[in-house]
Amino acid sequence: MLLQSSAGSYLPIMIQGIMALAFVGITMAVTHLVGPKRHTVDKLTPFEAGISSVGNARSPFSIKYFLVAILFVLFDVEVIFMYPWAVNFRELGTKGMIEMFVFMGMLLLGFVYIIKKGALKWE
Repeated sequence: MLLQSSAGSYLPIMIQGIMALAFVGITMAVTHLVGPKRHTVDKLTPFEAGISSVGNARSPFSIKYFLVAILFVLFDVEVIFMYPWAVNFRELGTKGMIEMFVFMGMLLLGFVYIIKKGALKWE
């Protein structure tokens, strides 16, 4: 049985998208028009977690912070690939198990490389 697609079959999706955009637009317009407009000095000052802003925001800091953050995201995304494997564990069988061991081995090699390079050492 072949499913035939036409422009008319996408009409409900387009209507839902238009309704969603209209709702967002109308809600923003109404809150802007009806909401209170009291601009005081306290409301217009920058707020950073309860600490007063002091100095230049463009001061340089260690690249180690960015390196650790990128490595965390990299390994976090790699772990996400384990969830579909765990869900389909029985269906994948021995071949799936071997492939996951290879994947985990490559992750471990990458982690050992990062440790050997000293990427996670703070001085």
